[in-house]
Amino acid sequence: MSSSTAQIKLLIVDIDGTIAGESNQVSPRVKAAISAAQERGVRVGIATGRMYKSALRFHQEIAADMPIIAYQGAWIQDPATGTIHRHCPVPVDIARELVDYFEQPTLLAKLSIHVYRDDCLYVRKINPDTELYVGRSGIAVTPVADLRTILTERPTKILAMSEDTTLIQDLLQDLRRKYTVDRLHVTTSVPIFLETTQSGIDKGNAIDYVAKNLLDITAENVLAIGDNYNDVEMLAYAGIGVAMGNAPADVRSLADWVAPPVSADGVAVAIEKFILNS
Repeated sequence: MSSSTAQIKLLIVDIDGTIAGESNQVSPRVKAAISAAQERGVRVGIATGRMYKSALRFHQEIAADMPIIAYQGAWIQDPATGTIHRHCPVPVDIARELVDYFEQPTLLAKLSIHVYRDDCLYVRKINPDTELYVGRSGIAVTPVADLRTILTERPTKILAMSEDTTLIQDLLQDLRRKYTVDRLHVTTSVPIFLETTQSGIDKGNAIDYVAKNLLDITAENVLAIGDNYNDVEMLAYAGIGVAMGNAPADVRSLADWVAPPVSADGVAVAIEKFILNS
């Protein structure tokens, strides 16, 4: 993150809480601003914790022209060609440990565990929390009696979901004590989601991969916009890191600039300020 005035050549946006709010839709003003940025020659991409197939609708809706950065950066795929540029799944042994941890007797009834493998979602059973998640994500879910049966291959991500946000924070801190950063990446995207991916995986290094390998540009040419803790690394990486007004205070404090909230089309305002009016 810097105060660089270098030309922005790549715009990266998060989905939930950034380009899409409670309505789960992108507003006409945000679409228009993104289109105007593209007319200036700026490339546009999405970086999200969502599955690739869940992010695809938004990629198409904003006419993005860069590969989708999904699963916090663990999966980078180009919808135009189908090419998977990078896939960094969780080692099987750690994945099994995580399922054991989340399904211990004191937690089993409190958490919904989601295991993502091959861009498919698996759960132990479908409950109301999972139904809400699936409805918003627009994807199918497969219930399996024992999640360990699908861990014959490395999963891309394992997520624990609970309406008890204090529990999620407690588990976040506990897992960060159990697993050093060189073994597992642990974060939250919204207060009710605890997300785990392979060590070293975050949106920041995923954008770095895309910028260097696909566009031959540097961080100072990147404008990144996000709203939560899983966006911290990309806000730090980008030449201009913008936090949404609805982001937690400590996320806003790390940004170069704070946009209006998603309900006030903050992404459009940021684009107007740093690309269209620069």
